[in-house]
Amino acid sequence: MANPNTVYDAIVVGTGITGGWAAKELCENGLKTLVLERGRMVKHVQDYPTMHDDPWDYKYHGELDREQKKEYHKQLRVGWAPREDVKHFFVNDLEHPYQETKRFDWIRGYHVGGRSLTWGRQSYRWSDMDFEANLKEGIAVDWPVRYKDIAPWYDTVEQYIGVSGEHLGLKQLPDGKFHPPMELNCVEKELQQSLTERFDDGRVLTIGRTANITDKDAQIEGRGPCQYRNRCWRGCPFGGYFSSNSSTLPAAERTGNLTLRANSIVHEVLYDETTKKAIGVKVIDTETHEKMEFKGKLIFLCASAMASVGILWQSKSQTFPNGMGNNHDQLGRNVMDHHYQLGASAKVDGHLDKYYKGRRPNGFYIPRFVNLDEKTKRTTFLRGFGYQGGASRQNWSEMVAEMGYGKALKEAILKPGGWQIGMTGFGEMLPYHDNRVSLSRDQKDQWGLPQLDFDVEFKQNEYRMREAIKEEAAKMLRSAGFRDVHVYDNDTGPGLGIHEMGGARMGWNPRTSVTNKHNQLHDVPNVYVTDGAFMTSASCVNPSLTYMAFTARAANHAAEQLKLGKFS
Repeated sequence: MANPNTVYDAIVVGTGITGGWAAKELCENGLKTLVLERGRMVKHVQDYPTMHDDPWDYKYHGELDREQKKEYHKQLRVGWAPREDVKHFFVNDLEHPYQETKRFDWIRGYHVGGRSLTWGRQSYRWSDMDFEANLKEGIAVDWPVRYKDIAPWYDTVEQYIGVSGEHLGLKQLPDGKFHPPMELNCVEKELQQSLTERFDDGRVLTIGRTANITDKDAQIEGRGPCQYRNRCWRGCPFGGYFSSNSSTLPAAERTGNLTLRANSIVHEVLYDETTKKAIGVKVIDTETHEKMEFKGKLIFLCASAMASVGILWQSKSQTFPNGMGNNHDQLGRNVMDHHYQLGASAKVDGHLDKYYKGRRPNGFYIPRFVNLDEKTKRTTFLRGFGYQGGASRQNWSEMVAEMGYGKALKEAILKPGGWQIGMTGFGEMLPYHDNRVSLSRDQKDQWGLPQLDFDVEFKQNEYRMREAIKEEAAKMLRSAGFRDVHVYDNDTGPGLGIHEMGGARMGWNPRTSVTNKHNQLHDVPNVYVTDGAFMTSASCVNPSLTYMAFTARAANHAAEQLKLGKFS
């Protein structure tokens, strides 16, 4: 049980992708670590209530009823969730409101494990092209690290979580330590061949690199291989995909150094004006509303990017009247996300004698192929984009439209329909000084804490990139000979990619950044920020692998510094 009278070696705020990794690394380094989670307890396997449910187990085929949709009105913007089988892993928007000066789709889950239970598991490395882009293009500030600094930690994380994928040898997408790749189906292979034959700009289609164990002989404690059920977002009882609950938190617990307290909202980091160090955190119990303080020598903010920024905003003192680490007006700025829910789809003739086995929890990936060199340079926008997609056979319901009757209809509905294929673009958003999150001046939550207020928007570079994303998706499908190509661009705002980042960016100069190359606050070095808040630019690939690599690196740095007496 957490003890307010104990001075912990480390306090970790949050239990998601990064909080779990911070807990594991700190505990395995021998540090007595308190982990605080604002949401409820979720225990691996026993707290996955829908893990074995089938579609027919739900009254509305999984859809929420009208009253439930009111409760999740902002979470539903994502389109695919929450549904009846997974709504318990998303927040109730009426209970957890936020403000939008400009539209921002903040998709959250408040429970032990956070979004590590529902993430898409796509795991891609950054390259030096990403780390150097700001400097070369004169955008925002330079990253104080390069690929060589993070590569060993990518190795560590990939080998521990189990990432399956194919080696490609691309400069823009470094290869990693992979389990065997999942298989493409026949239509995806047809598109793959078409890209190779019909485009001369290095376009490649590969299977997605996903944190699902595919090596049946892999020895990863407490976890088994993927069962190809494609129910990952419900919680996997086999541990087939990586989550904090199945992997890093149990590892931390095995050391005997972990204390985990759920239902604990951290809203302020305590600062000692004499020692110039953080000394603990202020907490509100979500159930009792009791206020308490916990003391620690190290503080790791892993609450999720926007929540960690909110904690820093509220951490005010004589030294930091505008929020901890914010004496140069950098906190909350340069908020970013990725483009999402735009691309193209098509129908595919042929292959009617082929099907596939299992429910592969993964799709194909087309890595970035623009603005890599002079040959692929675009003049209308900076940076680039990639695609995630998949092909499948349509279900029997299409047959109803054929107006078949009797025996013919009965036979038709027992056969799968034709093939279809689609892809959605994930594109990079630039960091802008005026894209920011701050504290609302007058709106508070049920615990009396100020709500976050988002003032974030896409700008000209993003809108020009979106046009290219749609155009190139359609071009690739048409070039493959697919028919009825449909281009789509759903009504979205920043945030919907669920890759929100920035707000406490990393940099060389304390006047233009909040954290240093080791994820420490420039002005309070025993406070580390290792969730998406530290990101200086966004790349176009899913960011979770990068968050984990930086977190593992920062936690080991912190443990070493503590042992050297730097934070005593």
